[in-house]
Amino acid sequence: MTGDTDPADSHELPGGMMNASAVVRRGEVVERPAPPNVRALHAYLHALRRRGFDAAPVPVGVRADGREQLGFIPGDVAVPPFPRWAMSDTALRSVGSLLRRLHEASAGVCVDVSVGWAGELADPEGGTMLCHNDVCPENVVFRDGRAVALIDFDQAAPGRPVWDVALTAGYWVPMLDPESAAPLYPVPGTSHASDAPARLRLLADGYGLSPRERAELPEVVEQAAEVCRAFVARRVAEKNPVYVQALRDRGGWERWDRIQAWLDARRETFRGALLEGLDAGSVRPLPPP
Repeated sequence: MTGDTDPADSHELPGGMMNASAVVRRGEVVERPAPPNVRALHAYLHALRRRGFDAAPVPVGVRADGREQLGFIPGDVAVPPFPRWAMSDTALRSVGSLLRRLHEASAGVCVDVSVGWAGELADPEGGTMLCHNDVCPENVVFRDGRAVALIDFDQAAPGRPVWDVALTAGYWVPMLDPESAAPLYPVPGTSHASDAPARLRLLADGYGLSPRERAELPEVVEQAAEVCRAFVARRVAEKNPVYVQALRDRGGWERWDRIQAWLDARRETFRGALLEGLDAGSVRPLPPP
């Protein structure tokens, strides 16, 4: 689709750091900067829908100027500082369940490894299934306090399901020390170290994570934190003003050092919470790709 829409019928949508002030809704169509692999991503989104996953945007087309067009998904999206409704136990479980639905559909989609999938947040160990890799609050649509859709698949890349869960946990538990969490997650009960193990368990339960994946999740979370730090470091080195300012406002590299030390010190606490009293019958393996 290459036609234009009346500018009077458009307004800016809140977006994450990578697309700040660049996402616009025009009627029932959302326009945003197109990633280099937009054609492959649109083919993937169509394939997900054919497999019954209706919780992602419907591709509309690409404008002549290169902007991507997607169908608008009605609902609420949380932006920082994150509101109470987005940090509830119900919301957290529903995010895990929605991610599981995505993975079940994605496992049946043939991935063309020759496509230039985004690599910056991709699983270093690779995989045969396309992961979302950016299930942050800004990329989850809610209705009535439950997650109903995922948007912004720009960082999608082949990887392990547990990698996608680990990245998601980083945002939603959150897997942050209390000092780092407080400015973004000001709701009482979501910024204290004592709550993180229980919330990580809620996410794993909502997803239906297997015992083996639960046992390895704490280390994968630490690995994901290192990858996210490198992602920020590249943006800062490029003098991206959004990331430079965010790094300054959030405590600089000392914050990242503190997060990594906090995760390392609590690794076994997280593992214990994930595995305690686990009923093996409550988890389901993903279908083979």
